[in-house]
Amino acid sequence: MNSPTRDAYAPELKQIDDAVAAARVSASAAENIRAWLSEPRYQEYGPQVVDHIRAAKWRELDDAFWTIIPFGTGGRRGKMYPIGSNAINDRTIGESAQGLADYVKQKLGSAPLSCAIGYDTRHQSRHFAELCSEVLVANGFKVWFLDGYRSTPELSVAVRHKHCSCGLMVTASHNPPSDNAVKAYWSTGGQLLPPHDRGVIDRVMAVDRIARTPFEQALAGGRVEYCQQEVDAEYCRQVVKQSLPGPRQLKILYSPMHGVGASSVLPALRAAGFDDIEVFGPHAEPNGDFPNVPGHVSNPENPATFDAPIERAKQMGADLVLSTDPDADRLGCAAPRRLGGDDWDVFTGNQIGALLAEHVLDSRKQSGMLSPKHYLVKTLVTTEMIRRIGDAYGVKTYGDLQVGFKWIGGLMDEVGPEFFLLGCEESHGFLAGDYARDKDAAVAALLLAEFTARAKAAGQSLHEKLDALFWQHGCHAERTVSKTMPGSEGMARMRKLMAGFRASPPAVIGGIKVRQTRDYFERVVITASGKQPLAGPQGDMVIFDLAAEGNYVAVRPSGTEPKVKFYLFAYEPPELIADLEDTKRQLAERLASFQAELFQLADAAA
Repeated sequence: MNSPTRDAYAPELKQIDDAVAAARVSASAAENIRAWLSEPRYQEYGPQVVDHIRAAKWRELDDAFWTIIPFGTGGRRGKMYPIGSNAINDRTIGESAQGLADYVKQKLGSAPLSCAIGYDTRHQSRHFAELCSEVLVANGFKVWFLDGYRSTPELSVAVRHKHCSCGLMVTASHNPPSDNAVKAYWSTGGQLLPPHDRGVIDRVMAVDRIARTPFEQALAGGRVEYCQQEVDAEYCRQVVKQSLPGPRQLKILYSPMHGVGASSVLPALRAAGFDDIEVFGPHAEPNGDFPNVPGHVSNPENPATFDAPIERAKQMGADLVLSTDPDADRLGCAAPRRLGGDDWDVFTGNQIGALLAEHVLDSRKQSGMLSPKHYLVKTLVTTEMIRRIGDAYGVKTYGDLQVGFKWIGGLMDEVGPEFFLLGCEESHGFLAGDYARDKDAAVAALLLAEFTARAKAAGQSLHEKLDALFWQHGCHAERTVSKTMPGSEGMARMRKLMAGFRASPPAVIGGIKVRQTRDYFERVVITASGKQPLAGPQGDMVIFDLAAEGNYVAVRPSGTEPKVKFYLFAYEPPELIADLEDTKRQLAERLASFQAELFQLADAAA
């Protein structure tokens, strides 16, 4: 069948021109719409595009076409829509799989090629996983397929265990139900790093034809092979290997928040000896609508998602509530402030990271399994409390990393994984052990349960353990907030805001003088006396270091969502703490002041 010519769509093309002139659609969207109407590779989508134009759905068209959906820190992620270069659909997912296949073939040549593929509980995840399989098989790959909902860290294990050339995971993590995504993995089991990330992006952008072999045909011919039983067992075995000895008397309430956690977190906890676990009923069903969580967004970073589970935990006398996002790579938790009490509180990702660091280091020290060669890893926007804990135990902390757990996985391979202890991200991502190269809620849940059981046996709550760390290392308070800026206008606002912070950094934030500005894009340190080179990883982030020790704020555009993120850090050294609760209140007020002033600056950039 011949592709339609531009003449065949002449009336619609004229409507596009008129819509641009009337400012109903952006020029960039119009350019991409014209391509989808005139280029043969988009032929099958022409009728749907035409239907939108004739119905004057200019807002929908602008959202779907204003740019070409990029690869960010977590892969290619966005809102699902059947058409559009800026949407998740068969074309953009197919391009992603084809581009990955093209790049891997270019790098590995005639070597046997294979790819592991998994998917979560989101709408169309299974469909997109099968589509990716069809593309990889048509390009000469053997596909190892995780049949059924599985976690993202298990996909990382599958890539490593089956010695795959690459991997693909269909998930949008904790995004709203409208979204989906594909994450690409290299043979290490980690997400794409330089130069492979740029290489795959270039090939994705150059995709013309998408080759496909029908899934059922590939399955019948052995080119797609189900491997979930084998990989499930290996994954659970590797997670439980990270278990540390200690008490197991603990009552746990667990919420998978409508995701895949029943396939990863529950088996690991039970295999490690935690038998008293109840799954929170309203969140148990795998459901891409995430119906029973606030705002239908299953994100353990949001304390409101714990409100209902905490009420159930009080009724059942639980010691700990654990919660995971839809693809079970992020962990959140809540616990009573005092053993057996009704006053519960939710931990931040930074606090969980500090608790995990203390547990791993203390347990290993007690068992004689800790040496100065061991190390911790965190990102630039993760609490410095982890570094201070590591210093107290005589181990090194690598903390000069940009946002994204892929950088932690990459550093493990660069430094050597044999002495890796723990990797932490402030956004509730953690990994212990060398079995994977991505964050894993299952291993974090296991270690946190162990630490809580140890604290309970000693007559302490998990919050009291955290307070003890504050007394020892100083009181740390952190907050991550964001400004949503969707669409083409939002992207322009984000660029303007970041440019303004670089050109004219604020002199004072929250009543504290800005001592210096670290610009990781230009890789310079800006002080009153001028600019100096900045030794650190390049990325679109600015950090304002304040005059008060340990107080700073970081600003960066999200790599996965249309928003600017602000990371706020307040600190009081241990020698200046007289009353810990008073200090906590003071630091909370300081963070609120930081947030108010930064939001004012963001609004001014609109």
